[in-house]
Amino acid sequence: MLYLFLANLVLVLHLLFILFVVLGGLLLFRWQRLVWLHLPAAVWGILLEFNHWICPLTYLENDLRRMAGATGYPGGFIHHHLLGVIYPGGLSPDQQFLLGGLVILINLCIYLLLIKYRF
Repeated sequence: MLYLFLANLVLVLHLLFILFVVLGGLLLFRWQRLVWLHLPAAVWGILLEFNHWICPLTYLENDLRRMAGATGYPGGFIHHHLLGVIYPGGLSPDQQFLLGGLVILINLCIYLLLIKYRF
């Protein structure tokens, strides 16, 4: 029971991290010092997408699920939990590259707005 709870906690933290990578720059309009957390997180997220790596949080969640007696899942977090919602036909390497580019574009726009209006 504890391992399943921890696996679900990792799942929620994983989703929050993804949201922080994609949209965390918006928090900088209020708390500019978060830039030191957001930039490395965004770079990490982009590297994961461009290199088709599986996030270590996925491995942690799978290990916790196995310790709870459940089965883990193949592939990464996005593939298992969000693929059916975002890409019903499957997530190809080209689509992953596109996702990484989209993260760059979103964050570039946010940071340009920050530079224009806050700094």
